Amino acid sequence: MKLYNISVPTAAGNQQSLAVYQKKILLITNTASKCGFTPQYKELEELYQKYGNNNFDILAFPCNQFLRQEPGSNTEIQTFCQLNYGVTFPVFGKIDVKGNHAHPLFQYLTNQMPGWFGKNIKWNFTKFLIDAQGRVRYRYAPITKPSKIAPNINTLLKEAQSTFKNNH
Repeated sequence: MKLYNISVPTAAGNQQSLAVYQKKILLITNTASKCGFTPQYKELEELYQKYGNNNFDILAFPCNQFLRQEPGSNTEIQTFCQLNYGVTFPVFGKIDVKGNHAHPLFQYLTNQMPGWFGKNIKWNFTKFLIDAQGRVRYRYAPITKPSKIAPNINTLLKEAQSTFKNNH
């Protein structure tokens, strides 16, 4: 299976293919509104504002599997993110990221890049950085602040530009 063959639920309840993100650097994270790491939304938005027009996207996937820290509906989650953090990057529909009902996206991500705890997602705000070819290149623990990911985003953006130049 490839990343771009996976479809994910939008906040409106539709399915969206990840194929629309081909050739982009992606930072994919599971999120929650009532978590100690929730303020990371602010730094995620700062990354998105800095790199978002440069073949980079952040995809957030709310999840209620960790101490029920995301109890709201998709609509409530969208409102929370916009009002509290001014989030403009895509926040998708709520999904499971671990266990028997883990969404195929997170099954794919954890198979490609297991963490310290194997193929499990241990907590909210586990982050994966994907290169322009759809390969999982980095996995970050929930405690990793989004601002610390910027150097790796820069590296992947430079690689993508170099690849594009060499192929044209």
